Amino acid sequence: MHPALDRANGFAQQHGLRLPLLMALMAGVPAVPLARAVAEAGGMAALGALLMSPKQLTDWVTQFRDAGGGPLQINLWVPDPPPERNVSHEAALRNFLAEHGPPVSAQAGDAPLQDFEQQCAALLSQGPSALSTVMGLLTSALAQAARRAGVAWFATVTSVEEALAAEAAGADVVVAQGAEAGGHRGAFVARDADQRAVGLFALLPQVVDAVRIPVVATGGIADGRGVAAALVLGASAVQVGTALLRCPESGIVPAWRHALSSLRPEGTRLTRAFSGRWGRAIDTAYVRAAAAPGVPAPAPYPVQRGLTAGMRKFADSSGDLQHLQAWAGQSAGLGAAAPAADWVRQLWRDAQLALGGAAI
Repeated sequence: MHPALDRANGFAQQHGLRLPLLMALMAGVPAVPLARAVAEAGGMAALGALLMSPKQLTDWVTQFRDAGGGPLQINLWVPDPPPERNVSHEAALRNFLAEHGPPVSAQAGDAPLQDFEQQCAALLSQGPSALSTVMGLLTSALAQAARRAGVAWFATVTSVEEALAAEAAGADVVVAQGAEAGGHRGAFVARDADQRAVGLFALLPQVVDAVRIPVVATGGIADGRGVAAALVLGASAVQVGTALLRCPESGIVPAWRHALSSLRPEGTRLTRAFSGRWGRAIDTAYVRAAAAPGVPAPAPYPVQRGLTAGMRKFADSSGDLQHLQAWAGQSAGLGAAAPAADWVRQLWRDAQLALGGAAI
């Protein structure tokens, strides 16, 4: 057996999985059927709980377990410092956004955040397999609380420097996120997320060499070849996101799902236009307009998220792809519109064959 398969199978056994495949942490896609299908196939389900109150988080986990449950990671964002506000700049943004959706109120930028420590307490009370973080690190007290609860800490990193910091802070696993990934970049410093956008296959082996804890690879992995390549480069498991959005269980609007089927790598771009944080999305008319010369720059997170809420809601209800918050990784077109459990099993079979092992 290829040594990469040995390592991956060891990681899977340690975390109660049959396959070393994790569902990515997509806060805008909290579909219980998708998470349950990944767990059913033998991988680790995920919940991106950024926007959820403690009760909503707890209710979601209850629904997931009532549907059959399985290994689960729950993701939270480590909070940024309070954003700087600029009334005149926000007014200019509201005028711009009104050209792309409904009028934007003066209070729209007052986007509230959930209480992070209360979210963490609710998360740990549910006893998931892992607490997953992006945008920073847990405090020592929260890391110790997770350890006492028997919950592994998976820290998402986008650089070698961040990986070393996560290991020093007590993370059990680092998730190396390449710039190919769809959705938000997990960079610890918001302003650096575009300038330090390192591709996965440059980042991954250097993170593996730098830390002593297991490394999960994520970003642009959407078929067996990508899984096999990540394992050869030292990953102990892989995490997939955008490719799963093409599965019917994702529950995303048809316009978004259909666009992914023919999307090429160059059809995505990093943008702050939806939330104020850098993320990779389909290169739509709104994304291009927001990057045009003379257009006011996006406000910081979460102000920009509040300002764009009306546009995003209207686009979602009307199926308007050009104004949807349509996150997408660069390998979106490699996925398949197949039932999620079947797709995950096939992904692992293809990876095993690519590594010269017997598909099981």
